[in-house]
Amino acid sequence: MDVVIVYESMFGNTHEIADAVAAGIADTDPAAHVTVLPVGKAAAGDVAGAGLLAVGGPTHMRGMSSGLSRRKGLEAQEQAARDKGAAFTHEQAAEGPGIRDWLGSLPPASPGQLAAAFDTRVGARVAGAAAKGIAKRLRHRGYRLAAPPEGFIVTGTEGPLREGELARAREWGARLARQPAHV
Repeated sequence: MDVVIVYESMFGNTHEIADAVAAGIADTDPAAHVTVLPVGKAAAGDVAGAGLLAVGGPTHMRGMSSGLSRRKGLEAQEQAARDKGAAFTHEQAAEGPGIRDWLGSLPPASPGQLAAAFDTRVGARVAGAAAKGIAKRLRHRGYRLAAPPEGFIVTGTEGPLREGELARAREWGARLARQPAHV
């Protein structure tokens, strides 16, 4: 099975989850060809033939990030680091395009093409979930969801991931790999 995982990440947490999902798929299906791409490097041709497309991003303001929420989030974290006299680091692609825009340009799925949506979020009930919006847009493009949207918990805006989340992401990837390849 060809699998493409496209992620948006600002501080590395969603990137870590994407890599763990990929590892879970590879553990379960050693013959799978798994490609993990940051959203800024993912082109329509990269996902066209994939048997499974997994898409993930951070939760901002109770949903998917936007250009404004990414910019404001980076500015706030940079200021907080400056106030503490600490270094500020973020993912190299954090200032680039986000999942929301990328999904808007995604061509329609092939019949029976599977997809899955995930996010990173803080563990509060009112935090929202980007994965729900990602899943909705994937369905709108004709993808069949292989699993309900999944959220992975970070302990703060910049992370780190809560203990056990990488193992949970790896198991989620393994469950995705066990899905039938077509309807």
